[in-house]
Amino acid sequence: MSSAESGVRSAGATFRRTVRGGYRATLGRLTPRGRRLLAIGVLAFAAWCAGLAWGAWVHICDRCPSIAQIYAFEPKEATQLYAADGSLLHELAIERRTPIRLEDLPPHVYNAFIAVEDRRFWGHEGVDLRRTTRAFIDFVFNGYEVAGGSTITQQLAGAMFSASVDRRDISIRRKLREIRVAFALESAYSKQEILEAYLNQINFDGRYGIEAAAQRYFGKRARELNLPEAATLAAIPRNPRSYNPARNPERAVGRRNLILGLMAGQGLVSRHDAEVAKAYPLEIEEGAVRDRVAPYFVEWVRQLLYSRYGTDIYENGFRVYTTLDPTIQATADSALRAQLTQVERHPGFRGDVTYTQTRSWPADSLRTVSRDGAEMPYVQGMFIALDPRTGDVRALIGGRDFEDSEFNRATQAIRQPGSVFKPFVYTAAIASGIPASEVIIDAPILIENPGSEPYSPKNFTDTFHGPMTLRRALAQSINVVAVKLGQRVGEESMAQIATSMGITSEIPRVPSAAIGSASLTPLEIATAYTTFANMGVRVAPRPILRIESKDGRVLWESQVNREQVLEPRVAWVVLSMLRDAVDRGTGHGAVRVGAGVPYSVPVAGKTGTTNSATDTWFVGFTPELVTATWIGFDLPQRVHVGATGGTTAAPVGAAVLASYYRTHEPPPAWPRPGELIERVVDETSGLLATQWCPAGEVYREIYLPGTEPTETCDLHGPWGLRQRADSVSVRPDAIDW
Repeated sequence: MSSAESGVRSAGATFRRTVRGGYRATLGRLTPRGRRLLAIGVLAFAAWCAGLAWGAWVHICDRCPSIAQIYAFEPKEATQLYAADGSLLHELAIERRTPIRLEDLPPHVYNAFIAVEDRRFWGHEGVDLRRTTRAFIDFVFNGYEVAGGSTITQQLAGAMFSASVDRRDISIRRKLREIRVAFALESAYSKQEILEAYLNQINFDGRYGIEAAAQRYFGKRARELNLPEAATLAAIPRNPRSYNPARNPERAVGRRNLILGLMAGQGLVSRHDAEVAKAYPLEIEEGAVRDRVAPYFVEWVRQLLYSRYGTDIYENGFRVYTTLDPTIQATADSALRAQLTQVERHPGFRGDVTYTQTRSWPADSLRTVSRDGAEMPYVQGMFIALDPRTGDVRALIGGRDFEDSEFNRATQAIRQPGSVFKPFVYTAAIASGIPASEVIIDAPILIENPGSEPYSPKNFTDTFHGPMTLRRALAQSINVVAVKLGQRVGEESMAQIATSMGITSEIPRVPSAAIGSASLTPLEIATAYTTFANMGVRVAPRPILRIESKDGRVLWESQVNREQVLEPRVAWVVLSMLRDAVDRGTGHGAVRVGAGVPYSVPVAGKTGTTNSATDTWFVGFTPELVTATWIGFDLPQRVHVGATGGTTAAPVGAAVLASYYRTHEPPPAWPRPGELIERVVDETSGLLATQWCPAGEVYREIYLPGTEPTETCDLHGPWGLRQRADSVSVRPDAIDW
């Protein structure tokens, strides 16, 4: 022994002697009466603690489920959700299972579960003390994600709790309840009965019970499962989403082989059989891979139903008729998926990881790094389609993969809208009497910002264009002009206009709000744009048409919620500007060229790109359909070098509109109110055009009465000559109002 080790041991012994000596000295100073009182006090305290613990143990299960429920497979009638075309969209039920008897299963089926979930199942009385102790230590030092320890009996107990209880609850109270029920189950039922109930209760990613799971994934009865198939199913309950063999085959096979090794190590199968099974190919039944239709929309509807009816939606067989159009939804799913893949393939893509790369990550790793799915590491997308006449939600995509992340980016995400907010500023301007031909100089500006540095907006290209009409500035999405216009109409006015049109989030009264610095949800933006599509009438979105009982009685029916918030003439002028943005502005390449939406289809819209290209947007609409698309990262970062709303987000909305109008007749353009006035003006000056104005700068503009120009352009022609032209040629690409 080294001198250092000897010194440490000597010091420890000295400390222990000191403590014991101090304890004995203290007792020695007590009188016999004092010692008796101390002993009585200690015993009383111990008895109080024991009584408290016993009382807690006795009453901890005052609301626990009855153990008689172990075989209580009462039929519950699922709530059915129907799409707008009458097709069945989804069924809401807590558990849908087909029971099977344990004696009908070959031993390798249930042994696979015992090997991985509870190797000492046949020997304990409900709780595995060694495993529980180890799990508690893991929980204290590493958190719940790495802790385990529930026996099969405890898992069965946990599955018996009411659906109203959050099954992700990991409180000590919850665990103690499971232990208490587990002991009760072991005292009332045989091991065979408990194992049979467990196999019929367990969750296989939406299918409950091994019989339903065997049919879903392998197209056979549970009694027909071979060894590798049984091990594959045994892999799922630990993490149903991550180890779903249809969605994540590599993860499922990895865990399957781990279970086969455990079975061999525990003597449940031979080493030879385990190795042969490891080499067995994973063959999933056709149709098991099929994703749920519109899962984000379904979950949104489920939440709305739950807020009204609670757990009755899982038992009372409601019939819910929704507004979803399966064709539009399928088109949007395909378009968004393809565009996100294209974004990841861009040479300048800035993401640290792609969606495909995360498919091979270890189970639970995505949830660990993503704040429970709200901050996924790969690039995300969102899409909404509304019928502006009724508010019906025709399609909704809240993220790239519902199984990875249930966070609904369409209804929950708070993002900066960028330039898709600008139309509200221009609406405030038109409503205040500023015409679309008003010229504002696109040049550097400094705006005083009390308590901070002066605000100096920049354009996306970091260049300036000089004098520009409002119409051209909106079509080209010029930031500086929008900020100057916002200052002219007033920050309060533009915020109030946006609020009246459907923006419910707070809009800061700051200059940068004019170019979309506020934080809004995509659903707010889509709602506000229905006001443009409706010629000034805002409509509230609705995903549900009506709810019926199982016998056909109408329990609730939604109403179309419309309100006139803009004068039709104001709305029409802004509409004409947004049509320019699609036909000659930032949306033209994606809508008319890329997607090939015919010019016979009246389309208006606006692209949007926030600072450093962290959020890319496109809102495109017709009189029949409003679409909103967002692409970006949950944790804001540049999508890729050169990413814009026009190149990144617009192709999705454009693809949906193009597909829709391949099977639908184009609607007539928005009717022009008769009171509007038309004038031929020069784009450089914004004044009435003369015969000397270049044809390429002359166009027809539309005005509210009293806002039209009365002076002629004096920028072209003989010096000092000011005259109105009798005949002025108009550029051929001007919109025919």
